[in-house]
Amino acid sequence: MFKVIQTSNAPAAIGPYSQALIHGNMLYSSGQIPINPQNGQVVEGDIKAQTLQVMKNISAILEEAGLSFTDVIKTTCFIKDMNDFAAFNEIYAEYFTGKPARSCVEVARLPKDVLCEVEVIAFVG
Repeated sequence: MFKVIQTSNAPAAIGPYSQALIHGNMLYSSGQIPINPQNGQVVEGDIKAQTLQVMKNISAILEEAGLSFTDVIKTTCFIKDMNDFAAFNEIYAEYFTGKPARSCVEVARLPKDVLCEVEVIAFVG
């Protein structure tokens, strides 16, 4: 069995999926994009502004599960333009201070034409 994690402090799923699931001692999040959960709109701005909103969304999901960024063991990051890699990392590094394992790839297109998306796997202790 698994437990569904759902919070109004992160954007509602825009498809047939959950914000996150806990199975055993692991949390698996869906990819978070820079949508403001208060108004459902994509945050305007550059990669830094969008990455900041993604981190806020991930934080809300982790908090709902009783976790924090230090519990994250793996991230998968999708960015629209690899030229934004350094700017993305500036914001990312402020949150993932424990330096979890990570994959980061450039993709042709993301939902709602956002600049980044991040999903996490965290240990539930």
